[in-house]
Amino acid sequence: MARENLRNARKKAGMTQQELADKLGISLVYYQKIEAGNRTGDFAVWDALEDITGIHQRILRETLK
Repeated sequence: MARENLRNARKKAGMTQQELADKLGISLVYYQKIEAGNRTGDFAVWDALEDITGIHQRILRETLK
């Protein structure tokens, strides 16, 4: 259940998973679980991701089934 929209937005921003995790103030493993769709992430993380990527968090949160 990967979050491809989040992955693509991160890559479009030219950031690695580690760089984005650092910017969010979370661990790499926690970010990887969010991007993989294995963790939900809290509202502050999604608000920050929306600010960083310029894409609404509703779109970033979508997972492939």
